[in-house]
Amino acid sequence: MAPHRRSRPPSPMGIRTPAIATAALTSVALLSQTANAAPSEEPRPSLEEVEKKVGDLYRQAETAGEKYNAAKEKTTKQKKRVDTLLDDVARRTEQLNEAREELGTFAAAQYRTGAAAPDTASLLLADNPQDYFDQTQLMDRLTSRQKQSVDDYVTQQTATTEKRQEASESLETLTRTQSSLKTSKANVQRKLATARDLLSKLTTEEKARLAAIERQKREEAQRRADELARQQAADAERRRQEAAQGTGTSTGAGSGSGTSSGSATSTAKAGKALAFARAQVGKPYVWGASGPGSYDCSGLTQAAWKAAGVTLPRTTWDQVKTGTTVSVNSAQPGDLVFFYDDISHVGIYIGDGMMIHAPKPGAYVREESIYYMPVHSVVRPA
Repeated sequence: MAPHRRSRPPSPMGIRTPAIATAALTSVALLSQTANAAPSEEPRPSLEEVEKKVGDLYRQAETAGEKYNAAKEKTTKQKKRVDTLLDDVARRTEQLNEAREELGTFAAAQYRTGAAAPDTASLLLADNPQDYFDQTQLMDRLTSRQKQSVDDYVTQQTATTEKRQEASESLETLTRTQSSLKTSKANVQRKLATARDLLSKLTTEEKARLAAIERQKREEAQRRADELARQQAADAERRRQEAAQGTGTSTGAGSGSGTSSGSATSTAKAGKALAFARAQVGKPYVWGASGPGSYDCSGLTQAAWKAAGVTLPRTTWDQVKTGTTVSVNSAQPGDLVFFYDDISHVGIYIGDGMMIHAPKPGAYVREESIYYMPVHSVVRPA
């Protein structure tokens, strides 16, 4: 007889049919594939989103660049002050040493004559000579010349201590400003790197479309500049007619011009500033640069007016406070045109709704419509 075979007891999980087993294996395989799959990439931004993002980054970089300019200017001034203070401390220390040597000569003389040399020697070693005088009778034993020497010594030591403290505080301030300078520089570099990365990912077709958007923007800005030119010409003609009716003569002066010596001087300075700006056309924009080989926006306007003998501050935020604010319709060649709500950009007006400016990273100093960007205000430096 064949050996008796006992049936296997059912699994406590129940009987698994082939269909259920297959479904379970399929689920495990899918879960495994999901777990091992690479994370899905972020959706590719549209061209319009890239264009806006790059524009925002350039603006943010320019704002950070102006902060860098402000910190750099402040650092330069603070460093000069620190150097002056340190030179003063060195000079006072030398004078203090001379006074100390003179007192030492008196101490030696007192020692030879049997006078109270230890008192004078203690004076030279005292942290605070005045406190020492308050606690001793040394002054009673000194001649008038010796007393004058002691007074000079005390004065020099007090002044030297104060100057050392002032120099130390100025050094601390300089260190903080230098830290701010590094932060602003890093912010500019980071934003420009992000913008370059976004642009590098565009396809050839997208770059062509982006160039088309830029051309359209320039055309619209030029159209508005032409409108402003016509308006300014009409206003100038009206003023000439009014002048002719009032005086019986016509000077033929241009818009906003006058015959006073002050106005003539102002016009001459504006002409020099414009001549300098035109000579810079084609030079590259470099943030933080103020010439002669490259410029940022405020560096260019500062250099242009410096050529005309007018000193402007370094940043757009300070330049906008220098001079007289006028309306856009009243803008004259040489005026400064500021842009954006945060006043982060500036150009120099050349007439007919146009300006010369250092636009942005990757671009060059060029002539452009003032309506290429939203105008904030117009300021006449001189």
